[in-house]
Amino acid sequence: MFGTIAAESQRLINETYSAFVQGFMPTQSRPEVDVLDGLTTAIIIDQERMGANPRSTVGTATDANAMLRVLFSRLGKPHIGSSNAFSFNVPSVRGSAAATIERGAGKTVKQTFTLTGGMCPRCEGRGTVSDIDLTQLFDDSKSLAEGAITIPGYKTDSWWTTGVFIESGFLDKNKPIRKYTKKELHDFLYKEPVKVKIKGVNLTYEGLIPKLQKSHLSKDPDALQPHIRAFVDRAVTFTACPDCGGTRLSEAARSSRIGGISIADACVMQISDLAEWVRGVGEPSVAPLVATLQQTLTSFVEIGLGYLSLDRASSTLSGGEAQRVKMIRHLGSSLTDVTYVFDEPTTGLHPHDIQRMNALLQLLRDKGNTVLVVEHDPETIAIADHVVDLGPGAGVHGGEICFTGTVDALRASKTLTGRHFDDRARLKETVRTAKGRLQIRAATLHNLQGVNVDVPLGVLTVVTGVAGSGKSSLIHGSMPRSANVSSVDQSAIRGSRRSNPATYTGLLDPIRAAFAKATGANAALFSANSTGACQNCNGAGVIYTDLAMMAAVATVCEECGGKRFQAQVLEYRLNGKNIAEVLAMSAAEAEEFFAAGPAHAILHRMVEVGLGYVSLGQPLTTLSGGERQRLKLTIQMAEKGGVYILDEPTSGLHLADVEQLLHLLDRLVDSGKSAIVIEHHQAVMAHADWIIDMGPGAGHDGGRVVFEGTPAQLVAARSTLTGQHLADYCAPARS
Repeated sequence: MFGTIAAESQRLINETYSAFVQGFMPTQSRPEVDVLDGLTTAIIIDQERMGANPRSTVGTATDANAMLRVLFSRLGKPHIGSSNAFSFNVPSVRGSAAATIERGAGKTVKQTFTLTGGMCPRCEGRGTVSDIDLTQLFDDSKSLAEGAITIPGYKTDSWWTTGVFIESGFLDKNKPIRKYTKKELHDFLYKEPVKVKIKGVNLTYEGLIPKLQKSHLSKDPDALQPHIRAFVDRAVTFTACPDCGGTRLSEAARSSRIGGISIADACVMQISDLAEWVRGVGEPSVAPLVATLQQTLTSFVEIGLGYLSLDRASSTLSGGEAQRVKMIRHLGSSLTDVTYVFDEPTTGLHPHDIQRMNALLQLLRDKGNTVLVVEHDPETIAIADHVVDLGPGAGVHGGEICFTGTVDALRASKTLTGRHFDDRARLKETVRTAKGRLQIRAATLHNLQGVNVDVPLGVLTVVTGVAGSGKSSLIHGSMPRSANVSSVDQSAIRGSRRSNPATYTGLLDPIRAAFAKATGANAALFSANSTGACQNCNGAGVIYTDLAMMAAVATVCEECGGKRFQAQVLEYRLNGKNIAEVLAMSAAEAEEFFAAGPAHAILHRMVEVGLGYVSLGQPLTTLSGGERQRLKLTIQMAEKGGVYILDEPTSGLHLADVEQLLHLLDRLVDSGKSAIVIEHHQAVMAHADWIIDMGPGAGHDGGRVVFEGTPAQLVAARSTLTGQHLADYCAPARS
């Protein structure tokens, strides 16, 4: 869907531009397909996170913030300037210069200029300031030459890090830092950037604090490598900027108001409330602008995101929220005959919200567009005009079209999807008894309204509620620090195209050790990132050729044939298989191959979480969001945590795979663990021992516990939206 239909459509569109323009556009390789006819313009709306730029917010990502800035520049009192005066990404600039006007005898005049921006000067538009613990940056008992700087990556032999301090001439490299004079300490920590020449190379010297702020603290913490993130968490405390109160805006921008509301007040409002406020702006001169802004904000509400605010950082959105935010700009689009490609748009949605999502998908279709949806949810499949079922299995056992036709024909088919389409869960007749409690008291994070709740231990607890009701805030953000918790959330796995399940899970180490023991060779030979790598492609398996203005081409390495290893390395065998053949195995095949030992334990966990079809050497960049999350679960299961928190583990799972997940959760609990699952899937709810339902609505309409008890009690009460949908789901399926 994405790598063939959408990719070819975008590639053909890009080819209509000049070669010069194509050089600035994303490149698409030609998909492996014989014929593609009838293509229209494709727009991909996937679940990729919206980037880790700390300046990106929901408002800036959807242009709602831009329209709001124009509105305040026109109607705000007092008037402070253009729309730039309300932008936290634009600093205020003032300057003066002398200019010579060559007219007649010529005359020199002094000119001044001013650009009014809305950026808070103290936090530079980030909304937070950092307090740095200097003891985490350096050991003052050592000198620079002795490696006093303890920041990760700062080595004495690196010119770009510690070396520039040692060779700059500003500091005595052999003097312990605690013996520095005030001037030396200032030059070491805070000196302004200055050019220095070290061993014939021009470098920039600046104090350690501004250098650290630029390299580490200016980035979103979630975008940092794990060891850098651990250092930042240890050394830096982020607090709301005291000057702007976390609004990111200058005092002038906060002083201009419309009807008593500043742009900072508007951005912090829940979007559903902001839509009501904008509706009340009745100035005729800005009527077209207000109408467009109103349409955008209403789209947020219709798509189930009315609980967000425009100042919400984009990096904090879940995959499902990010996908729906991307939908905003398309819902009001006048384009027709467009192909929209969605990747599981119901991810993260409560059954109540799925109905609204279905209506929006049908709205796009009714405007004359083609809507292609990759989906497992039967409620969304049910509204399809045409269904294409791929299978029959997963990975190497799939890739075939098993069925095409209507939903009714799918129900009658013998495919795996057809057989499970009308599956309904049965409520547990008996539930486990809690062995203890985790107490959460007076939780007020985000929209939580002083929540007090006891989370039972030793059982399967499901936390549910509509999107934005406060589930993640309660479980991820309010859990007692003393709890021994292993959390598997929805954050993305970061890795290069060299990373694969074997390297990520640590499986490659015992595999290499097994090869080394069996062959007597060095274990480093069996790594494509070490001495055993093919020297022609450096262990990548393919050669990437940059064709400048044209699309980059990836060709299989002729030296190793895509196997990534040197020929002599492939001569070493373990039970008849070389290292390339082992990495090409699926997890299920490898589990049989490694019948015992640490490799078997890791592979067994991969199979347990439903990743038995995944190849050990498959690049992480090709895994879906659900696959990446289950891969993280594989690692967490090896840890000794007593409480597991799983965030929507059914994401990306086929109807038939949900049952396997339930068996896994049962095994976890039966082994003495506690499982807390944030989930919307009714089959998981019905299988729970205890349910905590958040609501009743989203945003400030939620944040309360509306039900605690067993699934049977929830269904019997039907007092919440979750209870009503679960009761309908557990009803007998139609024959």
